[in-house]
Amino acid sequence: MIYFDNSATTPIYPQALDTYVKTSQRIIGNPSSLHDLGNQANRLLQQARKQIAELINVSANEIYFTSGGTEGDNWVLKGTAIEKREFGNHIIISAVEHPAVTETAEQLVELGFELSYAPVDKEGRVKVEELQKLIRKETILVSVMAVNNEVGTIQPIKEISEVLAEFPKIHFHVDAVQAIGKVNDSEWLTDRVDFATFSAHKFHGPRGIGFMYWKQGKRLAPLLTGGGQENNQRSGTENVPAIVAMAKALRLHLENEQQRPQHVATLRSYLLKALEEFQNVTVFSQDNEHFAPHILCFALKGIRGEVLVHALEEKQIYISTTSACSSRKKMASSTLYAMHVPGELATSAVRISLDESNTMAEIEQFMIVFNQLYQKFSRVN
Repeated sequence: MIYFDNSATTPIYPQALDTYVKTSQRIIGNPSSLHDLGNQANRLLQQARKQIAELINVSANEIYFTSGGTEGDNWVLKGTAIEKREFGNHIIISAVEHPAVTETAEQLVELGFELSYAPVDKEGRVKVEELQKLIRKETILVSVMAVNNEVGTIQPIKEISEVLAEFPKIHFHVDAVQAIGKVNDSEWLTDRVDFATFSAHKFHGPRGIGFMYWKQGKRLAPLLTGGGQENNQRSGTENVPAIVAMAKALRLHLENEQQRPQHVATLRSYLLKALEEFQNVTVFSQDNEHFAPHILCFALKGIRGEVLVHALEEKQIYISTTSACSSRKKMASSTLYAMHVPGELATSAVRISLDESNTMAEIEQFMIVFNQLYQKFSRVN
């Protein structure tokens, strides 16, 4: 089996799984309970919070636990809308955001908010000057992902931060799900970023758990109310085993932060050059500093993306059609549409996403199989 779908989800680290199992067996208390079992659970919870904070160089009181990236994105957008409605009703997002941001923003439009999309260039990078022109006195939030989940574009968060430095009351949110451990955090966790959202299963942690960086002094309305957990901001009994396992996975993931990008970039560069040799292949993820090293998006002209995905699946090679979160909708990639890729070509797009566990031997085997499929599809066409 060759697994090239690491942007959809990653296999949990064995050490993180072991931590999850042992914590589930040994820690039976509710961290909100006042007795010793509750205190024991709470101590582990706070230790995990502190560890995560130290790993991304923020304060422990700026880390809030969520169920993952989707909840985090919803919380920032809806929480800002509720908290700041008396000050303004205008939201700006990039034209290439994850559906967790795009669909949430569009839901807010139905509630009376105004939404602007910052356009992108042919590489999928936000045009910062155009974003700046969209800002007005009613603007309350700007949301731009750090790394695009479909083509791997690294967004100019530093440049956007410089623009927003002149507008300190506007919340600035960065969806960092695809960035952590792949792109240096100095590129996307700037001093101007107010909120950043993360998902554990994208860095070999358990599914259904994530966290949010929430800059001290900024305000959000809570989405979940009840028991007052997470400093009365996110009610619901915390999933202590998953949180502790997430902290372990993040530590392991970041230990290899220096070597991983170089390794996957080598694999991706080889793959990109090999694919460009095929006449009917168009590669959307370029081999330059504007793209993260782990994602490669390309299209085989005339062959729908899902056809190629299933043909490779028969050979036990697993890739995806652009975003796994929206692939079952069988729609052309909104990211490629924003990049002005023709619709027929966009529906042929597929995504390969790599990790440190992938090898050059797997890349070479993929190219052997792809070449066979290419010849087969060429005969049919």
